[in-house]
Amino acid sequence: MGHDNERRQPRPRRKFSDEFKRDAVDLVLTTGRPVAEVAAELGVYDSTLGNWVRRHQDEQVAGSGIAPDERARLKELEAENAKLRMERDLLKRTVAFWVKESPQ
Repeated sequence: MGHDNERRQPRPRRKFSDEFKRDAVDLVLTTGRPVAEVAAELGVYDSTLGNWVRRHQDEQVAGSGIAPDERARLKELEAENAKLRMERDLLKRTVAFWVKESPQ
């Protein structure tokens, strides 16, 4: 149990340029090397680099060019498609049942 002045000081937060972050993320994505390995090589925490990679991937998905109203319409169409598929399958089973049951 040490005194207050013996407590470890947190490491000062380093600021990284957007270009550095982009290059680091590119290294991970283009080489397929593990985040921890690239982070150690660059002298950053693997959790920090992992966050950069995750943020980049989220931005790629968000920036996929689908506007919110288009995304909502797409969701509607997918739901309608699923409903129609279920109705079609039900009709197929009903027809197959009646064909099987009808006298030849």
